[in-house]
Amino acid sequence: MRIAVLGPLEVHTQTGAPVEIAGVRLRMLLARLALEAGRPVSAELLIDDLWGEDAPAGAAAALQGLVSRLRRALGDAGGVELVAGGYRLTVRREDVDAHRFEDLAAQGRREAPAQAAVTLDAALGLWRGAALTDLQDAPFARTVAAGLHERRRDVATDLFQAELELGRPAEVLPRLGALAAEHPLSERLAGLRMQALAATGRQSDALAVYEEIRGRLGDELGVDPGAALKELHLALLRGEMEQPARRAETVAPNRLPAQLTSFVGRDAELAQLAALLDANRLVTVVGPGGAGKTRLVLEAARAARQRVWFVSLAAVSDPDHLADAVVAALNASDGRLYEGGHTTLDRVVELLDVGDAVMLLDNCEHLVDAAAELADQLLTRLPRLRVLATSREPLAITGEALCHLGPLEVPRDSVEPEEAARAAAVRLFVDRAATVRPGFALDESTVDHVVEICWRLDGMPLALELAAAKLRSMSVDQIARRLDDRFRLLSSGSRSALPRQRTLLAVVEWSWDLLEEPERVLARRLATFPGGATTAALEAVCADGTLPARDIFYVLDAMVEKSIAGRSGDRYRMLETVRAYALTRQEGDDIGERFCRYYRDLAEEHDPLLRTRDQLAAIAVFDAEHDNLAHALRLAVDAGDTATAERFVGAMFWYWGMSGMTAQFETYLRYGGALPQQARTAFGVVRASMDVDSAGAREFHPARPLMRMTQLAHTTEESDLLEALDSPDPWIRASAHWAKDFLLTEEGDLRSGAASRRAALEGFEAVGDRWGLVLSLLPLGRDHSLRREHGPAIAAFERAVVLSSELGVEDYLYLSRARLARERRRSGDIDGALRDIRAAQRRARERGHRRMEVNILVGLANVHRLAGDLAQADRTLDELEALVRRGAIPEPLARDLIVSTRLENRLAEGDVTPAAALLPEAVASLVAQAYSAGLAWAAELLAGLLALRDRPGDAAAALGMSEVIRGEFDHGEPELRALADRLTARLGDEGYAEAFRRGAGTPRPDAIARVVALATA
Repeated sequence: MRIAVLGPLEVHTQTGAPVEIAGVRLRMLLARLALEAGRPVSAELLIDDLWGEDAPAGAAAALQGLVSRLRRALGDAGGVELVAGGYRLTVRREDVDAHRFEDLAAQGRREAPAQAAVTLDAALGLWRGAALTDLQDAPFARTVAAGLHERRRDVATDLFQAELELGRPAEVLPRLGALAAEHPLSERLAGLRMQALAATGRQSDALAVYEEIRGRLGDELGVDPGAALKELHLALLRGEMEQPARRAETVAPNRLPAQLTSFVGRDAELAQLAALLDANRLVTVVGPGGAGKTRLVLEAARAARQRVWFVSLAAVSDPDHLADAVVAALNASDGRLYEGGHTTLDRVVELLDVGDAVMLLDNCEHLVDAAAELADQLLTRLPRLRVLATSREPLAITGEALCHLGPLEVPRDSVEPEEAARAAAVRLFVDRAATVRPGFALDESTVDHVVEICWRLDGMPLALELAAAKLRSMSVDQIARRLDDRFRLLSSGSRSALPRQRTLLAVVEWSWDLLEEPERVLARRLATFPGGATTAALEAVCADGTLPARDIFYVLDAMVEKSIAGRSGDRYRMLETVRAYALTRQEGDDIGERFCRYYRDLAEEHDPLLRTRDQLAAIAVFDAEHDNLAHALRLAVDAGDTATAERFVGAMFWYWGMSGMTAQFETYLRYGGALPQQARTAFGVVRASMDVDSAGAREFHPARPLMRMTQLAHTTEESDLLEALDSPDPWIRASAHWAKDFLLTEEGDLRSGAASRRAALEGFEAVGDRWGLVLSLLPLGRDHSLRREHGPAIAAFERAVVLSSELGVEDYLYLSRARLARERRRSGDIDGALRDIRAAQRRARERGHRRMEVNILVGLANVHRLAGDLAQADRTLDELEALVRRGAIPEPLARDLIVSTRLENRLAEGDVTPAAALLPEAVASLVAQAYSAGLAWAAELLAGLLALRDRPGDAAAALGMSEVIRGEFDHGEPELRALADRLTARLGDEGYAEAFRRGAGTPRPDAIARVVALATA
C-alpha cells in the first residue's frame, strides 16, 4: 500500500484504489507507524504518542483494540505485526511519501545542478498541503510536522540554488521572494535573493535585501549577518555580480541509465570513490563479477557537479571498435552530431571538450589494453577530463587510482533480526525479496535462512539478487538448502540483463574465460584449499612441470589483479562461488596426496608448540589453517590412508581440546567408526584416549592425562596419575597436578588438592602455557571466593580474562568473564558486574556466539535479583527462553540453568508454591551432571525452600550438607549469608551451629542422597 502524510492522511493500494480509515485515533495510529517505515514502535511509545497525558487506565488494552481495528481496516492492503520491539506496519520506506521526500531530497543534494533541479522539484511535488494537517490533535503530530516543514523549506532552498547555478534567476525570483517572506531571518534565502537580483541587473534591490536582513537580525536577535552574507554584500559593492550567469543549458544534461531498483549499502565505498575522483583524474573500480561496480559508479556520477557521460563497453567485442563505440555513446547522450575532425579519436576529443567533465567507461575487462590506451590519450589531450572506469582488473596506466569493491557486509550467524538488518547484504536481499514477494520480512522465522544465504553467496550483490528472485517459486529455507547446487539454482535472472549477467554460472564463466592458462591451472588447484593458502603452501602443493614453483607468485599476482582471487595478509583465497566453479573444472589436477602430506607435516610441526611459550603463534597457525587441516584429514580417511589419518588426529588432538572443538572431535570419532575395519585404526587411538581401560594409549599424546581426567574424573586409574606426576616433562607434571586437584575437587575434597593447585599454576607458568594458566587460575579464584576474599578472587579472574583474550579461545574467555562478573556481584559491586556482563554480551552478539549467552544472561538475572529487581531478573530469563525457542541456543544447554535461576528468583520473592514446583527438576538436573559445585548448589536451593516452609533446622542442616558435598561452605555468597543469618535468628547461635554440624557430618554420598530425597518428597 501507499501512505501519504504530506497533507491530509491518505491510503491507497498498489493499484491506486483508496483505502478508507475511519476514526481519528485509528488514523493517528496508522500515521505514527507509517512514519517508522516498517520499523517496530514499542507499545509504551505508541500509548504516549496517541494519548499523551490523557492515556486511559487500560491503555495497553485500548492500544491492542486499535491495532485489531487497523488490521481489519487495511485488509489485504497491508498489515500490522507484533514483533520484537513492538508493533510494525508492513510497508516499504518508498511507499510512504514522507520517506520518499527525504530520500529524494538527499539524492538531489548529491547531484549536479541539472539533475538536482529535477529531483528536488519531484520531492516538493509530493506535498499536498500542511503535513498531518488532519491529525494535529495527536501528541506526536505537531513536532513531526514542524520537522517536515523545516526540511521542506531546506529542499526548496536547495532547488533555488540549483536553478540559479543553471542560469535561471528570473524564473526563480518570484518563488524565492515568497519563501524569504515566510522566513525573514534566513540568511541563506537572503543570499540567494541577492544573487538572483544581481544576475538580473537589479543591484540596488540586492543591496536593499542585505540592509533589510541586517536590520532584522540586529533588532530581533541582536546579531550581525554571517561571514558568507557579508562577503556577498562586498562582492555586490565591487560590482562583481552584475552580469547574469551563463545559462548552463548550452551543455546537454547528463543522461545516465535509469535504475529500477533502490541502491543499498556501499556508503563507505561511495565516500571513498568521491574522494578518489576529487584527487585523481583516472579512477578504476575493480572487483569480481557481480560485485555491483556499474551501480556504484552510476550512484557516484549522480553526485558529480560536472558533465557526465556513460559509455558501456559490455557489448563491444573487438578492441578496434572501441573508439567507435565511445563516439556512438557520446553522440547519443549529447544529442548533437559530430562536426569535424580527422580520426575517431579526434571525434571523441571534440565531444568531450566541454570543460570539467567525467566519462564513465564501464566493463573494461575484456578490452583492458584498448581501454587503457584510449583513457591515456584522452586524459593527455583533455586536461579537464576525468575518467571513472569499471573493470575486473586495473587499466594499469600512470596516474590510475584504484577503488577495490568486494562483497557487501554479512552478519555473523545466529543474530537477532534487528542486528542482521544492519548488514548491507541482508538489507539488499530483503529489499529485493520484498519486491518479488510482497510482505516478505526479516523476522525470527526467516533471519537464520537469510543470513545463511548471504554467507554462502559471499555477500555478492548479483548473487543475492538472483537468490531473492527465486522467492517467486520457493521459500527462503528451500533456497538456503539448495545452495550446494548454486549454479543450477540461480539460473534465472533478468531477461533484460546482458547474457553474462543473467545467471550465476554466466557471471563466473565470463571471468574464467578472461584467464590465461597458467592462471586457470592455479585457480583449479587453489580451489582445493577451503581455507585459502599462503604462497609457501601453494608452491609446495601446486607446483609441477606445468606450473613451476618460481612462477606461482607471479601467477597469483595476475589472479588478484583479475579479481579471481583475493589477498588478505599473506593468504590468498577465492570467493566461495568462484571456488565452487573451479572445483567443477578440476581435470588432471590430482594434488590430494601432496595436500595431505603438507598439512600433516604442518600440524606435527606446530602441535608441540601449543604447550610452550610459542603457544600463541602455534594457535594462530592452527586457526588460520584449520579448514585446510580438516579437509586434508577427510581426504586421508576417504583414501583409506590410516597411517596419515592417525598422525593427523594425533597432531590435531590437543588443538581441538584446548579450543573447545568438541563437535569436531566427536564428528571424527563417528566418521572413523563408519569406515571399513582397516581405516578405523587411526580413530581407535582417539577412542583409547577416552577409554579408561586402555593403558596402552598413554604414549599416544602427552596431553592425554589431562584430557582423559577432565572427561573421566571418577574412573581414572591412579597409576596413570602417579606416572604423570613423576614425568620429566614439566608440562605433563603441571597437567597431572591440575588433574589430581580436579579429581579431589569432584570428590568434595578441596583441602587435599591445595598443593596441586599451586603446583599446576607454577608449572604452567614455567613452560608459558597460557591455557594451563587459565585452567589453574579459575580454581584458585574459586578458593578465595568461597572464603569471601573478594579482592584476590577478582585479581585471579581478571588475569584469567586477560590470558583467555590473548589465547582467543572464546569458551574460556566467556567463562572467565562470567566468573569475574559473578565475583563482582558477590562483592557488592553491582555496577562492575553489569559492566563485565554487558561487555561479554556485546562480544557474543558481535561475533555470533549465541550459545555463550546462556551464562551471560543467567549472570545478568542474578545481578538484577541481588539488586532487588526480580521483575527484570525474570524478564532476562524470558529473553533466554526466547532464544532457546528460536533454536539460537540448544535447549539442553540452557534448560538446567534457567530452571535453577528461576527457582532462586522465587526463593528471593518468598513464593513457596512455584519454588516447590521448580525444585525437583532443578535438583534432578544438577545431580545428573554430578559436578561437585552443582551438587552443592542443589543443597543450597533445598535449604532456601526448607526455610520458606518454616523448617529452619532442616534448612541449616541442608547448608551443612552443601559444605560436605563441596568441601567448604560458600561464605562469599551474600544470599547464603543472609539465609544463614535468618536461620540463626530463628534457631539461636547454638541451635544453628548444631543443625549445620548435623548436615556437615553426614557422609558425602548420604548427603547427596538426602538432598535428592528431600527435594522430591
